[in-house]
Amino acid sequence: MLIHLMQHGACLSKELNEQQPLSPVGREQVEKSGRAAARLGLRFDLVVASPKDRSRETAEIMARQTGYPVDEIVVTDTVKAMTPTAETLDFINEYSDMKSILITGHLPSLGALASAMLAHGKVLDIAIENGGLMQICLEPGQTAGTLNWALTPAQLGVIAGN
Repeated sequence: MLIHLMQHGACLSKELNEQQPLSPVGREQVEKSGRAAARLGLRFDLVVASPKDRSRETAEIMARQTGYPVDEIVVTDTVKAMTPTAETLDFINEYSDMKSILITGHLPSLGALASAMLAHGKVLDIAIENGGLMQICLEPGQTAGTLNWALTPAQLGVIAGN
């Protein structure tokens, strides 16, 4: 199974909008990431977002860019910023029959999730930039995976042709 972890795009401050949707910069970051994902041939069997506006908007942009039906995005608390990693892993394991999953989420949980999948019992400090994307191969039933790649928004922009 390929797990794609994506930090939502940059968002507006709480002072400007309490819901903190994507900012114009964040929308541009995610659009570039989506175009890059399409150029890389990424297709997802499942796209997952947290209930936060910025996560849902990121998932919707990525879904449109990669051909995933926007109305089938799964919105769940299990990918919110402070969700315990074990809960998120349990959620992922419910979809172990899928080949490719995209999770558009938040820090620190995305970094903790990547650490749990890559370090098996050790803690790695993993940062994912806004609009950044990484791919981890996790075999069904396994607790440790392999990092296939991690791309920053700037690298994704080059792939997207921007």
